[in-house]
Amino acid sequence: MEFGMFHEFQRRPGQTEAQAFTESFELVDAAETTGLDVMWLAELHTSPERSVLAAPLAIASAIATRTKRMKIGTAVQVLPLCQPLRIAEEAATVDHISHGRLIFGIGRSGFPRTYQAYGISYAESRQRFAEVTEILKRAWTQESFSFHGEYYHYDDIHLVPKPYQAPYPELRIAVNSADTFVEAGTNGLPIFVATRLGDLTELGPNLKAYHEAWAKAGHGGMGKVYLRVPVYVAATEKQALEEPEESVMHFYRYLGQRIEASAAMEGARAIENRAERGQRLQTIDYDEVIKSKIIVGTPAMVTDRLGELKEQLGLSGILAELNCGMRIPAPQVLNSLQMMCGEVTPRFK
Repeated sequence: MEFGMFHEFQRRPGQTEAQAFTESFELVDAAETTGLDVMWLAELHTSPERSVLAAPLAIASAIATRTKRMKIGTAVQVLPLCQPLRIAEEAATVDHISHGRLIFGIGRSGFPRTYQAYGISYAESRQRFAEVTEILKRAWTQESFSFHGEYYHYDDIHLVPKPYQAPYPELRIAVNSADTFVEAGTNGLPIFVATRLGDLTELGPNLKAYHEAWAKAGHGGMGKVYLRVPVYVAATEKQALEEPEESVMHFYRYLGQRIEASAAMEGARAIENRAERGQRLQTIDYDEVIKSKIIVGTPAMVTDRLGELKEQLGLSGILAELNCGMRIPAPQVLNSLQMMCGEVTPRFK
C-alpha cells in the first residue's frame, strides 16, 4: 500500500500566513525524513481562516527542491479553473524539477463558491474539465497540437517542456457522486475517494460500479483506489480518541455549513443531495464520526482498521489527513506522522 499525507497548508487560528507556511514546510521535511511515500497537496482558494494553499504547483516545486525521495502529488488540481496551456507547462516543469516524482491528481472541486470567485460558472465545470484533460494529454504527448472545443481553442502549439515522465505524470481523479465513479472506470483512471460527504459504508457499491465500468471498457487489471481519510495515531487509545475530537468536530460542522449553502448555487445537481448531507454533517456526533469517517487509535488499532478497509475496498493506498480541522497542535500532528510511518506503514509494505 502507498501511504501519503493530505496536506492543506493549514492556517491555525491566530497564525500569520508566514507562520502557516513555516509550520507546513516543517511537516513536509519531517515526512521526507520519516519515510512517507507521497505528500499530497490540496487546492483551496479565498479561505483565509483555513489555508494558504492556493497555488499547489508552486508549492510542489518548492517541495521538490527540498526533498530527494518522497513523491509529490496534487489532490487535486482543479482543472476547470486553469488556463490549460499554462498548467501543462507548470506541471511538466515540476515533473522535471522533481526528476519524475510528480503525481498529477485532478478534479472539479465540489464548491461552486470558488468558481464564483474566478468568474466561471460551476455549471460549466464538467465540460471544462473534459476539455482541459484532453488538452493536457495532447500538449504532453504530441510535438505540436491543435484543439477546438467549446471553451478552449489552440492551433499548432509546441509545448515546452514536455514532462520528465513518459508519456506524462500519472493521472488520478477525484470522484464523489455515483456517475463519476462510472466515468472514471470507463476512462481507465485511478481514483481518489473520500469520507467527507458520505461515509465508508457508501463506498462499496460505488467502487463495484467503478470496477465494472473499468472491465466493460476493456482496461486490463484492476482500477486503483486511493482513500483520503482523517487519521490520528497516538500511544494510547484514550489519547487517540480524545486529542483530535475538538478539531475533527469543528471541521465537520464547518464543512456541513459549506455543503448546505452550496446546494442552492448554480451547477449543484440533485443527485449530490447537498442540503441533506450538509445538515447531517452539522448534527453528526463524534461516535458516528469515529465509526464511519475517520481512523483513530494506537498503531495496532490503526493497522487493523486499515487492513480491514484494504480488504473490503481493495485499496491501493491512503491519503491521511493528519490534522483534520486545523486545531490539533503541531507536536501532536508530528507524533502522529512519525507513529504512522514508523509503526503502521511497515505492516503494509
